[in-house]
Amino acid sequence: MRNAIYDVIIRNGTSVTPQATAKTDIGIVSGKIAEIGPNLAGSAKTEIDATGHLVLPGGVDTHCHIEQISGAGLMNADTFETATRSAAYGGTTTVVSFAAQHPGHKMRQVVADYSALARKGAVIDHAFHMIVSDTGSGNLTEDIPALIAQGHRSIKIFTTYDKVRQDDKSILDILDVAKRDGALVCFHAENDGLIRNMTEKLLAAGKTAPKYHAASHPRAAEIEAIDRMCRFAAFSGAGIMIFHVSTREGVQIIRDARTNGVNVQAETCPHYLFMTVDILERENPARFMCSPPQRTKDDQHALWEGLADGTIQLVTSDHAPYRMDETGKFAHGQDAPFNKIANGMPGLETRLPLMFNAMVSEGRLGLRAFVEVTATAPARAFGLTQKGQIAKGFDADITIWHPERETIYAANDLHDNVGYNPFVGTKIKGLPVTVLSRGQVVLQDRKFNGTAGSGQWLKMAIPPASAP
Repeated sequence: MRNAIYDVIIRNGTSVTPQATAKTDIGIVSGKIAEIGPNLAGSAKTEIDATGHLVLPGGVDTHCHIEQISGAGLMNADTFETATRSAAYGGTTTVVSFAAQHPGHKMRQVVADYSALARKGAVIDHAFHMIVSDTGSGNLTEDIPALIAQGHRSIKIFTTYDKVRQDDKSILDILDVAKRDGALVCFHAENDGLIRNMTEKLLAAGKTAPKYHAASHPRAAEIEAIDRMCRFAAFSGAGIMIFHVSTREGVQIIRDARTNGVNVQAETCPHYLFMTVDILERENPARFMCSPPQRTKDDQHALWEGLADGTIQLVTSDHAPYRMDETGKFAHGQDAPFNKIANGMPGLETRLPLMFNAMVSEGRLGLRAFVEVTATAPARAFGLTQKGQIAKGFDADITIWHPERETIYAANDLHDNVGYNPFVGTKIKGLPVTVLSRGQVVLQDRKFNGTAGSGQWLKMAIPPASAP
């Protein structure tokens, strides 16, 4: 564009585009990337000098629990405003959180209620997964198909947990609807019977401390459920996503299924890549409790191998924020048994810096792979067709990284409403310093500049089939 007038020009940064990693300028008009090239001619109302910095697509985090009431009736700590503010500080510009149905509720009303909360508070763009706990009363025959047609093309199913888990017949019924109408079905895949069996045994033996949470979720529970869901996907022909894979065996089951043509994708999370089960031996271990639990060093190696060969396509946060008090983790008291302590950790703000440090600063898989697993692949998996890439016509969701900037995480230095950082003491090299959401600067030189309610709901396109 000769002598063009842009809203924003980002100059002299090293950009990662689908075609190349190179020093280039980026011109933005009306929230879209209008031009990419060296030494762009023209002027802009705002010019950002990115010399010495990396210019990357904003992160896309497709697994976040925000302003959500759990199956046990516990509200998590973050509103859409606090969660998306924290996401922006971490370099993320798109979140997909959950519209969580409880038994007896109509799915259309559930989605409408969560949408209203997001419209009020979200600083960045957002979409929803529909958590299905009740397929009756027209939910499966009317509400869910109508919502899929509107662009809510992701369904979340639990194979465990009271009040939300689905039995095999209901899972297959949901898969049939998803296959017919064009939706992706995501699974928290753990065998409910194995978890119940181990929990009863541990409690009967007086093993109630938080550290026994890991034993109550044996690796066999994940292995069996992942295998069963892959078989259901093969039987139904529906596309599925396995959330938070944590075991070597789980990775291999997914690898074999993909080799055999099953339309299955998978994600893992930083707490499985950077924590092991012994973390539950630390002081105040409730802060590290999550499901599935952390595993072993060998499982970590398998997860990295899965990321390297494409068996695992996404790294998400599974941001599940509960405060360390009676409103959150200790709603049942400071001495509550492990099965009465809320599971989950904050992760929206730490996901990208942790992965950048490992993949770019420490050289594990590299810069382009970092962009792929934290932005491009999540956007592609859920049909967010204007997100996850720096390319002409895409939304100008851009994160400018200082690759040499270092920090050591402190005990409570995040910008959410959770009150603690589970990665306290971890040294990070590489931080997002400036973040743009659809061309608007929401973080500038590590100072927040966003506005509650400025984020937009994103319609999902029909998810593409997974390519083994």
